[in-house]
Amino acid sequence: MELIEVILAKENLNRAYKKVVANKGVSGVDGVTVEELGDYIRENRDTIVTSLRNRTYMPKPVRRVYIPKDNGKKRPLGIPDSVNLQ
Repeated sequence: MELIEVILAKENLNRAYKKVVANKGVSGVDGVTVEELGDYIRENRDTIVTSLRNRTYMPKPVRRVYIPKDNGKKRPLGIPDSVNLQ
C-alpha cells in the first residue's frame, strides 16, 4: 500500500480531525474554524482526497517564525500570509 493511501484512509483522517478538535485548534490559512471543520470536511471530502491523491492540491503559503521557549530552544510556528504582524 502506498503512503498516500495510508494518509488518506478514513480512520487516519478521522484521527487527525479528532486531534485538531481536542487541541482546540484555530482556523488555518483557509479561514475554516474548528467549529466549521466537521461540516466542511463532510461537504468537501471527495474533492480534498482527490486533489491530494492526484497531487493537484496547492497549499497556501505560510511564513515560518520561531518562538523562544523557556529552555532556550525555539519552537517553529507557521503564520499564514493573510495575517498582518505589526
